Amino acid sequence: MSEKKKGPFSSKIDQIIRKYPTPFHIYDERGIRENARNLIDAFSWVDGFKEYFAVKAAPNPYLMKILKQEGFGADCSSLPELLLADKCGISGENIMFTSNDTPAEEFKKAFELGAIINLDDISHIPYLENHIGTIPDLICVRYNPGPLRSGNAIIGEPQEAKYGFTRDQLFEGYKILKEKGVKRFGLHTMVASNELNPDYFVQTASMLFELVVQLSKELDISFEFVNLGGGFGIPYHPDQKKLDINEISNGIKAEYEKYLVNSGLRLPRIYMESGRMITGPFGYLVSRVLHVKNTYKTYIGLDANMANLMRPALYGAYHHISVSGKENMSYDHKYDVTGSLCENNDKFAIDRMLPEIEPGDIIVIHDTGAHGHAMGFNYNGKLRSAELLFREDGSIVQIRRSETVDDYFATLDFDQLENFK
Repeated sequence: MSEKKKGPFSSKIDQIIRKYPTPFHIYDERGIRENARNLIDAFSWVDGFKEYFAVKAAPNPYLMKILKQEGFGADCSSLPELLLADKCGISGENIMFTSNDTPAEEFKKAFELGAIINLDDISHIPYLENHIGTIPDLICVRYNPGPLRSGNAIIGEPQEAKYGFTRDQLFEGYKILKEKGVKRFGLHTMVASNELNPDYFVQTASMLFELVVQLSKELDISFEFVNLGGGFGIPYHPDQKKLDINEISNGIKAEYEKYLVNSGLRLPRIYMESGRMITGPFGYLVSRVLHVKNTYKTYIGLDANMANLMRPALYGAYHHISVSGKENMSYDHKYDVTGSLCENNDKFAIDRMLPEIEPGDIIVIHDTGAHGHAMGFNYNGKLRSAELLFREDGSIVQIRRSETVDDYFATLDFDQLENFK
């Protein structure tokens, strides 16, 4: 069971809110750094272990720079994410470019930056060659195991997912790449998201290690790395158990030794692309209560809405909620916690037991450090919030300002509108 009573910044919440109006996301630098170090330490048994932070989880250059300082690379899936990595000083093979339905300009930029290109489909081999004029010397291929592996609720079952090569396509794809002169190879899969079963990751690693042996021997190729993907879940609910990364590492090590150490093959490095597990537990959405409405139910109306945190509306996901200054009071009132969008699913919680809440109370929504601010949008003309960083020395830095109405209108030409008939 995890403890979710308050954020590490709680003693400074009044001071923070006086300077930075709600709503905002705030991240705990110390927690992120310690978590990053724990992951690297857990896999120190394999030479060249590398974590490529999944930029889509928290595409903020300040967070990315912190993780770069801890030795992480960047897992990118779009042109803006590639540009963010470049601006943070992350380049070359410290970038993994894993995308799907990829435009040519994005392949070109990845190639220009020297990123490792991870192909999602066998048809992308000629597409890549036609648009950049060559095939890079190092190529990774994404594997979709189909019915050989189960998925989970967020990504779905692998055979229903749009990602990756089939097993037959995998053998054919590497054969084609070898014939085109590629000499350096990687293998990747990502078949689950927010998974809390530690055995799942060990079984996935076992599947890939066995496949590396089969591909290497049948095609006479050598693998530089195996990218185990991400998918590590976090305990959003207080009753859920946190993954033991050392237990997972020990299980993966046993499979690595079983399939690879005595295979006579070159020993591949292990890469990962975790996002949620790295920053998710260390982000919080802070919001103020505007209204308490009593009709058929009691509704707590916040100045935040699902544009600030989409997961509860999108997945029915649970996010723990605490009330600043009331963390130790009795949770004896039942509420729906809502935003102001003209959508009835704009709810952070339904029938949630909380302390008695009044207008003006400060609500802290936990575990928003991944896929929180990143999934924001502007429906109903709502503006995305600021992002703050709670630094190790206790200071607060704004790492993204809140949007303004001018930002919202920036892509519109009102001068042209005056002449429009």
